[in-house]
Amino acid sequence: MNHLNNFSIYINLGFKYFLFIFTIILRLSVSTFGQERISYNNSGLKVDLGVGLWAWPLPMDYDEDGDFDLVVTCPDKPYNGTYFFENAEGNVKFPIFKPGRKIANGPKNVQISYIDGVPVITQPSRVHYQFREKQFTTSRTLPLNTKFHKGKTRADQWKIVDYNHDGLNDLIIGIGDWTEYGWDNAFDENGNWTRGPLNGFVYLARNIGSKQTPKYASPIKIEANGKPIDTYGMPSPNLVDFDKDGDLDLLCGEFLDGFTYYKNIGTRQTPEFSDGIRLRARMDLQMITPVVLDWDQDGDPDIICGDEDGRVALIENTGKFTDKDVPVFLNPRYFQQEAAEVKFGALVTPVAFDWDNDGDEDLLCGNTAGYIGYIENLSGPGVEKPKLAKPVYLKANGEIIRLQAGKNGSIQGPCEAKWGYSTISVGDFNHDGLPDIVANGIWGKVIWLKNVGTRSKPSLAKAELIDVAWKGKTPKPSWNWWNPKDGTLATQWRTTPAIHDWDKDGTNDLIMLDHEGYLAFFQGARRADYNVLRAPQRIFKGAGEYDSRHRLRVRKTADSLLRLNNGNAGQSGRRKFSLADWDGDGRTDLLVNSVNTNLLRNMGEDNGVTTFRDVGTLSPLVLAGHTTSPTTVDWDGNGVPDLIIGGEDGFLYYHQNPRKPKAR
Repeated sequence: MNHLNNFSIYINLGFKYFLFIFTIILRLSVSTFGQERISYNNSGLKVDLGVGLWAWPLPMDYDEDGDFDLVVTCPDKPYNGTYFFENAEGNVKFPIFKPGRKIANGPKNVQISYIDGVPVITQPSRVHYQFREKQFTTSRTLPLNTKFHKGKTRADQWKIVDYNHDGLNDLIIGIGDWTEYGWDNAFDENGNWTRGPLNGFVYLARNIGSKQTPKYASPIKIEANGKPIDTYGMPSPNLVDFDKDGDLDLLCGEFLDGFTYYKNIGTRQTPEFSDGIRLRARMDLQMITPVVLDWDQDGDPDIICGDEDGRVALIENTGKFTDKDVPVFLNPRYFQQEAAEVKFGALVTPVAFDWDNDGDEDLLCGNTAGYIGYIENLSGPGVEKPKLAKPVYLKANGEIIRLQAGKNGSIQGPCEAKWGYSTISVGDFNHDGLPDIVANGIWGKVIWLKNVGTRSKPSLAKAELIDVAWKGKTPKPSWNWWNPKDGTLATQWRTTPAIHDWDKDGTNDLIMLDHEGYLAFFQGARRADYNVLRAPQRIFKGAGEYDSRHRLRVRKTADSLLRLNNGNAGQSGRRKFSLADWDGDGRTDLLVNSVNTNLLRNMGEDNGVTTFRDVGTLSPLVLAGHTTSPTTVDWDGNGVPDLIIGGEDGFLYYHQNPRKPKAR
């Protein structure tokens, strides 16, 4: 019996060891499953410094060589981690950093405080006292219950500071509260938000113990002019003496793009804050994470701030003040790094196309910020790992293209004002011999940007709405508060509008989700100088209805209409796909977003109706919590389409097609 017990123990230990090794193998590299991040392969190139979706900067002298480095935490998929960007140039205001090196995992709500000039890293109820040496693997518990705030909490930002100058380190805690705001689909018929705002409260938990054994009083909300401080979500509080009068002022961020300054009109021992005043500086995107310190060591505190798209900016303090005694900052300047892996914002939506007509495929991409970027291939045809240029923003009619929600363009409410979620297709939409761009985004209004340049030097005209010859009133998603203009195309948000001659009649069509989430065929009808689309036909079948992450929600028979999203409001749309003959059988397949990319194989056409069969994901590698975006490319010039996947992190992943080219 003992032998059997021992055998059982060995089996269990072996199984646990197997699981451990298997987990390590899964995490070893993004190329483990045949997919790897695309590199610039461009020595000397400088690009925006960035991690994946959402940057939480921890500026410090990490390598203790006498200058400030950047440590940046990224809490999202698939780039989750904490990354060290080495400053190898010394004490200069705007160094070019080395590429990021992962040093730890990426936990949420990581904050940095400076105690007597020493960086201290915290999370809710924890302080990481050996961060340089052991990152997040050693910590001490702070004796304060994390559940002190009653509400729907998102941001939970703990910092250490001697608030009242008594020699004891207190806690200030920024809480982002979504209770009043709720979530999703709350506009009235005039586009007014009918729920409350985001709230951002700042709490003080005084240390009533000692330095060695802290004990914290119940947290209380810090007030300004007799009212609790309340920013628009995620406050990221920083207590610093901005005006050099000996007391600590307060600077906060928010969920959107701005900063609020609260001047201390009390004393160092008894702080009292005036009404908040907005700074003039604004970040490019939102979900900002400001940290205050004297970065350029000129005697005044600057702001180092992370953005939702993974970039980090320096917002330099000029040392000047407004007539209201508010410090004046320069506009954000995004840090640069030596180019390594290609990145364009977050939730990048790539399309491979020879934009400059030089014989090789370039990349054009959308992203969460709503930009459309151009990444030029500098290598020529037949190079599997080409040299790529720095992304540049495309312009239309001389202005940078940026789709944005504004106060009421996102079905998920005004807190998404600076997002655009551009997703694009490239092709000769009006049949004049020049490639155009068709785009969709956060509004669900489908537009096209006419190329009025030349084949080798494209130039885009001002965006126009797509024309559709509807039979009756223009349809829209049932949850849209706004009505589309007659004869235009309003469909589900954040979905790919694919230019494709599906019926092979020589006129380009549009394949995309209709207003109810079904994959639809918008047949093109050529006019003298532009394309008009006919009312959509649901000519695609599959075996079920999916949600935005390609999870099968309603299983049906194979002859059911293909509904790529059956969700409502904020859960609608979000589908990205590419059309290509992936398996080489002569039929056009669907490559669709999932946690990676799924292949929907074209099983053939019968009486004008095409049936697809979902054969599963091309790789188990998780590239998204929200969505990916696939496109096909033939960089190696072998006639077989390979895959590029835009990850949630804004990086691009290459997947070589396993099939071999046909013999010539």
